[in-house]
Amino acid sequence: MTRTEATRTALRVCPLCEATCGLTLTIEGTRVTGARGDRDDVFSKGFVCPKGASFGELDADPDRLRAPLVRRNGELAEASWEEAFDLIAARIRPLVEELGPNAVGVVLGNPNVHTMAGALYPPVLLSLLRTRSLFTASTLDQMPKHVSSGLLFGDPVAIPVPDLDRTDHLLLLGANPLDSNGSLCTAADFPGKLKALRRRGGTLTVVDPRRTRTAQLADRHVPIRPGTDALLLAALAQVLFEEKLTDLGPLDEHVEQLADLEDALREFTPEAVAAACDVAAAEIRRIARELAAAPTAAVYGRVGSSTVEYGTLANWLVDVLNVLTGNLDRPGGALFPLSATDRAPRPAAPGKGFALGRWASRVSGHPEAKSELPMAALAEEIDTPGDGRIVALISIAANPVLSAPDGDRLDRALAGLDFMVSVDPYLNETSRHADVVLPPPPPSQSSHFDFAFNAFAVRNQARFSPAAVPLEEGRMDESEIHARLVLAVGGMHGADPSAVDDLVIERALAKAVADPCSPVHGQDVEELTAQLTGRTGPERRLDMMLRLGPYDLVLDDLRAEPHGVDLGPLKSRLGQVLKTRSGRIELLPAPIAADLPRLRRALDERPGALVLVGRRHLRSNNSWMHNVPQLNSGTNRCTLQVHPDDAARLGLQDGEPARIAAEGGEVEAPVEITDAVRTGVVSLPHGWGHDRPGTRMSVAAARPGVNVNQLLDGRRLDPLSGTAVLNGFPVEVTPTR
Repeated sequence: MTRTEATRTALRVCPLCEATCGLTLTIEGTRVTGARGDRDDVFSKGFVCPKGASFGELDADPDRLRAPLVRRNGELAEASWEEAFDLIAARIRPLVEELGPNAVGVVLGNPNVHTMAGALYPPVLLSLLRTRSLFTASTLDQMPKHVSSGLLFGDPVAIPVPDLDRTDHLLLLGANPLDSNGSLCTAADFPGKLKALRRRGGTLTVVDPRRTRTAQLADRHVPIRPGTDALLLAALAQVLFEEKLTDLGPLDEHVEQLADLEDALREFTPEAVAAACDVAAAEIRRIARELAAAPTAAVYGRVGSSTVEYGTLANWLVDVLNVLTGNLDRPGGALFPLSATDRAPRPAAPGKGFALGRWASRVSGHPEAKSELPMAALAEEIDTPGDGRIVALISIAANPVLSAPDGDRLDRALAGLDFMVSVDPYLNETSRHADVVLPPPPPSQSSHFDFAFNAFAVRNQARFSPAAVPLEEGRMDESEIHARLVLAVGGMHGADPSAVDDLVIERALAKAVADPCSPVHGQDVEELTAQLTGRTGPERRLDMMLRLGPYDLVLDDLRAEPHGVDLGPLKSRLGQVLKTRSGRIELLPAPIAADLPRLRRALDERPGALVLVGRRHLRSNNSWMHNVPQLNSGTNRCTLQVHPDDAARLGLQDGEPARIAAEGGEVEAPVEITDAVRTGVVSLPHGWGHDRPGTRMSVAAARPGVNVNQLLDGRRLDPLSGTAVLNGFPVEVTPTR
C-alpha cells in the first residue's frame, strides 16, 4: 500500500478540554499523524488550541498502558482482561457484604466527562454499589457553582452561561479563558468571542489578582486581593439596591425574598469592602453602574472564585447580580443551554428542591453536597481506624495524589488500602497504588459525544464522532471496560457486558412511556427498543437519549452531519429549569443566609504578607497532559511568579529556587519575577509534582515540577460545598541558598 493510499482524514471532537473543538485528523494506516481545526464544524469553525493540535502525539503516547496490570507479590505486572476482572469480583463483593457498601470508596476525576463511557457508566456503578463514600474532582473545582445553582434554582446542574455572542457587557471573575478555553461555559474559540465583544463596542471587565492574557484583552482589569470576590460581588449588589438600579424585568414574577436579600447585603457597601478587596470604593460603584446601564450584561465566575474560602457565596452572588440586572434568562445575558440529550421541555411546576448535608463524612463530619464528600477528606477516611473506614477504592480517571490537598498523606493512605482498582491509561501518582489497573484505549479508538459539556455550551448543537481508527488488537473498548467493572462490582460477574446497557435502556424507556410529558408517552417499550441504532451499547443509549430529547433527533441524523448539527442560539427557558419547592428563584436560601455572617467577619480581616494563587496554561490541563512532549516543552512553566517589589523585599532572584511553606508542608520552585502578579501575591500552577517513584510517565518525570497542593493539609474548605481552598491561602516564601 502506498503512502497516499494509506493516508486519510477523519473528523473528531477534541476531548482534551471543555471547548470541544472539532478536529480534522490525518491518519496513516491506524496512526494519527496530524490534527487541525475542522473549518466546517458547526460549533468551533476551525478553531484549535495547542492541546487539540497535539492529539496525535497524546493518542500514540508510548507510555500509555496497553494491557491490564495486576499486583502479584507486591509488583504490578501485565495480565489478561479475564484475570483482572476475576480479581475485582473476588475482592470487592466480599468486602461490601462484610463491611457494607460505604467501605468501598469511589473517586471520579475530570477526564470522565471527556469520554462517552466515563459519562454513562459511573452512575450505574454507583447505583449498584450504593456507597456514600463518593469523591470527585468537583470539590477541587466547581462544586460551589453546583451548590449555588441547586439553592437558587432547585437543580445543581442548572447552570446559566454567559451569552458570549450577543452580550454587551461581560464581568469576568477568577477565570482566564484565553488559557483555559473556558470552564462550565463550553465555548470553542473563547478568545475570538471576547475579541468580537470588544469589536462590537461591548465592555469586558476582568477581576483577577494576575494580569492574565484575558486581563490584557479587557477594557478594565481589577487586580483584586485573592479570595475576596464574594465581598466585591456583595458590594456591587448593595450598590444596585442603594442607588435604585435593580431592574428585574420579566424575572420579577419568578423571584422571591428580594427584600430579604437587600437587607442581608446592606452592610456590604463599597466603602466597607474596599480595604479587604484592595479595590477603591469609587471603582466598585462605577462597575455596578456600568453593569446596570448596559443594554445586556452577564457576570461569569470560575475556578478563581470557586476554590476560595467563600466559593459558594461568590457563585451565588454571580447569579444574584444577573437576576438584579434582569440579565438572567434573556438573550445577551446568562442563559440556560438545552442540550440534545436533555429531557424534553415540560410545563413549569414546583420541584423537590435541593438539599445539603443529608449525611456527613465519618471522621470530620463534612456534610455531603450533591451526594459527594470533599476530596480533601479522602485520606482521613482511609487512614483513620474505626467502623466505616474505607478499605477499598475504585478510582476512575483520577489522580488525587496531585490534585487534592496533602498528597503525601493520601499517598500513604492509598498504600494502606486492602484493595484498589484504577481505570486509567497511565501508571501515575495515584494508579501506581492499585491492585488492578484497567487501561482504556487511546481516544482515536473510541466514538465520542459530549454529554456534559453540551449542557454548558454557549450555543445549542450536537456532534457525534465515530471511532477514527479500529480498536487495536488486545485492547478492550472503554465502554466494555466500564460495563465489566459494573458487573464485577455489582455481583453479576460473568454476564454479557451488553446486559448493563440493556438494563439502562429498559428502565429509561419504561419511565419515559409512563411520563405524560415524554415524547414517547404511552408507546411500547419493546418497539421503542427495537428502533434504536448504534454499533455499541453507548451508541444505542445515545440514540435513545436523542429520541427522548427536545429536538426530535436520532443518532443517524448526527451520523449524516459529521460536522455537527446546529440547534440555534440559547433561548429563555427559566420556567423549564426551576425545580425549587416554591417554583421560583429563591434569592436568599437558608444555607446562604446562615453563611453570610462569616463573610461579614471577613470585612475586618487582612491577610499576611503573601497569599498564593494557582494559574492555568494553554498547553496544560490539570495533571494529565504533562506526558506529551509537544505540550511539555519550552521553558519551565512550573515557576513561582513573584512581583518585583515582593522579590526585592524577600531577597529573591529571578530563576533561583525559593522555598514556599504553608500549613500543609513546603515545596521548592524557581522564581519568576514579573509584574503580571500584584504585590502580596505569588502564583504557582497546579497539577505538577511528577517525581514519585513507581510511575511510568517518562516525559512528565523528566520535568516533574512541584505539587502546589502539598502546601495544604486539607482543613481549609468552603463549608457549604466542601471545596478545597486552593487559592488565596497564606504562604511564606524565602530564598533557597
